[in-house]
Amino acid sequence: MEESPGEGSIDKSRVLNVTPLRTLTPVFSSPPNFNSFPQGSPPFVCVPPAGPFPPGFSPFFPFSGIQNHSVPSGDHTPISSAVPINSFRSPEPRSAREANGNAGSSRRAYKARGKKEKIASPDVDLDVMVENILQSYNLVEFEEARRYDGDKDSVGHVLLVFNLLRRQIAQLEDSKEATLSKRPDLKAGNVLMTKGVRTNVKKRVGAVPGVEIGDIFFFRMELCTIGLHAPIMAGIDYMSVKISLDEEPIAVSIVSSGGYKDDVEDDDGLIYSGQGKEMDQKLERGNLALEKSLHRGNDIRVIRGIKDVGNPTGKVYVYDGLYRIQESWVEKGKSGSNVFRYKLGRLPGQPDAYKLWKKIQQWKDGSIPRTGIILPDLTSGAETLPVSLVNDVDHEKGPAYFNYSPTLKYSKPVPRDPFVGCACNGACLPGNENCDCVQKNGGYLPHIVNGVIVSQKSVIYECGPPCRCPPTCRNRVSQGGLRVRLEVFKTKDRGWGLRSWDPIRAGAFICVYAGEAVDDSKAQELAGENEDNHIFDGTRIYQPVEVLPGDLNNAPNLQYPLIINARNAGNVARFINHSCSPNLFWQPVLRGNSKEFDLHIAFYAIRHVPPMTELTYSYGMVPPEKADHGKKKCLCGSPKCRGFFY
Repeated sequence: MEESPGEGSIDKSRVLNVTPLRTLTPVFSSPPNFNSFPQGSPPFVCVPPAGPFPPGFSPFFPFSGIQNHSVPSGDHTPISSAVPINSFRSPEPRSAREANGNAGSSRRAYKARGKKEKIASPDVDLDVMVENILQSYNLVEFEEARRYDGDKDSVGHVLLVFNLLRRQIAQLEDSKEATLSKRPDLKAGNVLMTKGVRTNVKKRVGAVPGVEIGDIFFFRMELCTIGLHAPIMAGIDYMSVKISLDEEPIAVSIVSSGGYKDDVEDDDGLIYSGQGKEMDQKLERGNLALEKSLHRGNDIRVIRGIKDVGNPTGKVYVYDGLYRIQESWVEKGKSGSNVFRYKLGRLPGQPDAYKLWKKIQQWKDGSIPRTGIILPDLTSGAETLPVSLVNDVDHEKGPAYFNYSPTLKYSKPVPRDPFVGCACNGACLPGNENCDCVQKNGGYLPHIVNGVIVSQKSVIYECGPPCRCPPTCRNRVSQGGLRVRLEVFKTKDRGWGLRSWDPIRAGAFICVYAGEAVDDSKAQELAGENEDNHIFDGTRIYQPVEVLPGDLNNAPNLQYPLIINARNAGNVARFINHSCSPNLFWQPVLRGNSKEFDLHIAFYAIRHVPPMTELTYSYGMVPPEKADHGKKKCLCGSPKCRGFFY
């Protein structure tokens, strides 16, 4: 059939204004009092446990003054659902969605490879989520002075918010299809720096305010946000200084992480290779800055990258203090190219950092003995890792006798509503709509892939005996035993304490509190006999973690059995001392059990904890009517010490 010219021919002389197949509707800022989140799902917010709380949110135990006495059942989910991030644009107004035929939430279910069902994920405005976090930590207006010249509080708050945001982004991305491009650390860092939430922006020679020798970091972006080392990839950071009328570069910091096979490291020095790998290196940029620093003799910060025992593909970055370049030369590297080499020596009189790490590795290898060791394993094999008992302070041979037990025992069973376990044969997967345990946690696993908790919750629901998933399931973190090598040690003035040989990252699980669950009357009896030194009391009022003081007027009346007596039987948690600036927090964990109420207390790290740093948590405050009873002098040594504890 012959086509007419008007239907089948193409006039190539005409230029058509083709409308794109997909256009974007302009997005404007929300008017006052307008909620930009989809109706039916709460906005993703980060609120300190003691408030202030935005409209629609209320305090939860153990920080609320009024306790909900109902025992959590299989159908009760007090945890707000996390809202995943699909894109960084603002969501459409509700009217626009209704016009497009979507009057409800923008949830969409889909199946991943291997028939893994994923939970729906509406669009979220990342800026709104970040603003909520910054408001919670009073960092919305991070003063210009704190950005340019920080202090310990500024550094601590920036790192705290960075890790919180990074974990939340990781949790949300965890429920999506796995991709190799996921870098929640870069996303979190870029967002915070765009918002101006960073400190020590001004480059400087020498020490950085608020950063101490021995501090550890798990991401290069952390070094950047606190001004310790600006480049997130390059190993040499430098700045320009004015010499008469000219400027020349000098090095201010280097990261030595074994990127070059020729690098040589020892306790108090290292030989560092210049920039440029597969070709002859040139005396420019960082290499020139190192050469100029050799002649000027300025101090250079050194950050050592060490293999992370908890993540074989990752590194831990340790600030090792100030060094100076002693000499430089050019030699043929193992690749055959000319390489600049710089020998650096550590300035004397600084605390040990990298040297301590090497010593700990020798303890583990058995090449040198641990000084002051009493027992190589206090647990007698009851834990997954040995726990040393050490005293290098005096001649005391150990704490008072007790039976080591890694479990919590109930003096009497506490009935609970019927519990039906999940049917996950392999393991509970994030975002699986068919997993009952995931849904109890608001649709997301409370821990990201490496077992790090995302944020503090009123309660975490873990899988239990009725569940089909194996013991290695990601939703059984508190049941897997110790993950870091701990030691019980004698302190100088606070009895026995607990610390770790391994580095601990923020949010990492430490241990549970084992012992015997008792009621309040039994706890009062022990207190009257001055036998309350090894008691965990969840009925006290607890200072919210790293935020403003909470309301101390009302003591929470918590559920049985949040009072645990570890005087006669317990685990390593009985040795955790009090601090007014703790590095651990406790988290209620409810395990699935079809027969009885199975509530436990798990401890997690608030921030990164370097090796051989004492682990502490806040023992909390008692209500005003009991304030005169059991008050003890506090010797925690924190700048924020209030002078006493209970």
